[in-house]
Amino acid sequence: MDRKRILLIDDEVTFTRILKTYLEQTGRYEVYTANSGREGVTMARIAKPNLILLDIIMPDLDGSAVAAELREDEELKRIPVIFLTAVVSREEATTRSGVIGGQFFIAKPVGAKDVLGHLERYLGGQDAVAIPRPEIANGR
Repeated sequence: MDRKRILLIDDEVTFTRILKTYLEQTGRYEVYTANSGREGVTMARIAKPNLILLDIIMPDLDGSAVAAELREDEELKRIPVIFLTAVVSREEATTRSGVIGGQFFIAKPVGAKDVLGHLERYLGGQDAVAIPRPEIANGR
């Protein structure tokens, strides 16, 4: 079985460490982490992930700026991005079906088991949901 490469970009070191361990223990994912926006862009170029989980609020380069840089890179612009955010409540996530402006998101706080469920929903299984590509989600 081919493991999917996931890049987790979040400034919360403990969160990235726990989530990486949990997801890799399933045997289905190879997880790369970055704890800053700039490091995340660099890691995306190195890892070429199948999907990026991207925190929105980070001190050096916020998630929207990271996503913009990814969209400008010919090799990275088609990688699906799911935003992780504390800006949106779980209730809003439910009523919007996890989509804002055509972009998927997961409301924080979120546990590792919930993230695994989202990944399985988006990347695998017969009930998989297509993640809009950034250029489609942003009208390009």
